[in-house]
Amino acid sequence: MRIGVASFSHETCTFCPNITTLQDWDAGGMLYGADALDTEGQGEGYITGYKEAAEEEGAELVGILVARGPRTVGMGSWLTTEAFEVISTRIVEGIKKEMPLDGVLLALHGAMAVTNVPRPEAELCRRVRKIVGKIPIMVTLDLHANEDIELLNTVDGVFILKTYPHLDGHEISKIAAKCMISTIKGDFKPVMAVRKPGVISASVYQASEYYPMKEVYARCREWEKKGIYCASVAPGFAYADVPDAGASVFVVANGDHALAESCAQDISDLIWSLREALTRPLPRAKEGVAQVKKMVIEGTKPIVIAYHDDRLGDGTHVFKELLEQGARNFCTTSIADPKVLNILDMEHQVGDIVTVTIGGWVHPISGPPVTVTGRIEWLGPADWVETGPMGRGAVRHEDLVASLDLGDNRHVVISKRLRAPMSADPLKAIGLNVDSFEIVEIKSRVHHKAYWDTWSAVDFPIDPPGTTPADLSTLKYENLPWDLYPIGKKWRK
Repeated sequence: MRIGVASFSHETCTFCPNITTLQDWDAGGMLYGADALDTEGQGEGYITGYKEAAEEEGAELVGILVARGPRTVGMGSWLTTEAFEVISTRIVEGIKKEMPLDGVLLALHGAMAVTNVPRPEAELCRRVRKIVGKIPIMVTLDLHANEDIELLNTVDGVFILKTYPHLDGHEISKIAAKCMISTIKGDFKPVMAVRKPGVISASVYQASEYYPMKEVYARCREWEKKGIYCASVAPGFAYADVPDAGASVFVVANGDHALAESCAQDISDLIWSLREALTRPLPRAKEGVAQVKKMVIEGTKPIVIAYHDDRLGDGTHVFKELLEQGARNFCTTSIADPKVLNILDMEHQVGDIVTVTIGGWVHPISGPPVTVTGRIEWLGPADWVETGPMGRGAVRHEDLVASLDLGDNRHVVISKRLRAPMSADPLKAIGLNVDSFEIVEIKSRVHHKAYWDTWSAVDFPIDPPGTTPADLSTLKYENLPWDLYPIGKKWRK
């Protein structure tokens, strides 16, 4: 039993300014053949789940290609047609070389956006189908996937994460691989149902252990107790301006199509009933920082500020407000500014007092550059092993990072690109005393919550101007379905 494995995954923010090229992907690195299955030092994820199932069931996995991700400063915008065509061809040709195979497992994302390719994941799967014929193809997706019936019509099973922060990549991939193996053996007949509830929501509202999405995933598990093999919901990725944007429901059952349809419709109806909770407003930077300061003064601390909509890394809105409103005992965990960072590295050393102007350089929406004076407390590479829930066991390395002490226990970290610490480990690695802070600002939406909710008294999302705001009406979409709530043309006032 030989099963091919490939991964080509990208969460594309089409509102970011910089396109994602083939050169960006090649700089990020490609793994081929056996190397594509080597997960040493990466922690648990999709590939490790496939591997565990294969070991338990006596199947052989055949590595095809893993595209490790493009090397960009912030989040990448539209993939070029060339990037998609070249990498897809590498996958297809790799599969062709390894035929005959008994099945193919594809670890995709679901929110990839490509110039001239409306539904790239479905298109990739169509190309694989042409090569492999009728053998089963099964796909694992990120919870932020934007997919519809075109993917269902191309593959035999779709399996989507149920946790955000994403902690079940290994688990859901093992479920997918076991389904694949049972299908190859003839013990399972996969049938699917899909629904598009017609709701689009910002990522910051999609945490799986909090209302409203907690209710949705509880309903999925109820149906799985009733005989559904896997009920999956992707609330979607609102920042990819694509025709299949918005929430999707994919249900896999063993031969019982009527059961799958009933399950998909019920979950879709539930999501529609929760649409207002998925689109509620959040405070802006000035108002939000003022509320955080008030909570700290009244004794509610420490507080994490989730600066959730800076996908470029150079955003200054929250940092500027913390300074102007006189906050103390805080850490801004990342402002991406490689030019300033390189100047510090070439001209200064730890202990120097410097005045630098940081941030606000990628795009005007990031806010104005901010000038600060402080002492360099870290300047150099950073290495750590993740001990938090996200990526536990993964070996991390940054070539160059700096931290400035601004006095009054105020600290700002300067990085090459967007840096969102998923635990205290990246801060401890550069010598910061995390437990001395009353406020920690993180450029993250939900992933950080897996660790930081255990550390903080309050997780407080703020919605300053950014490329991925909570208020989706501030973005200019061109490709959405007309009836997508709340920003399709049918709903716009």
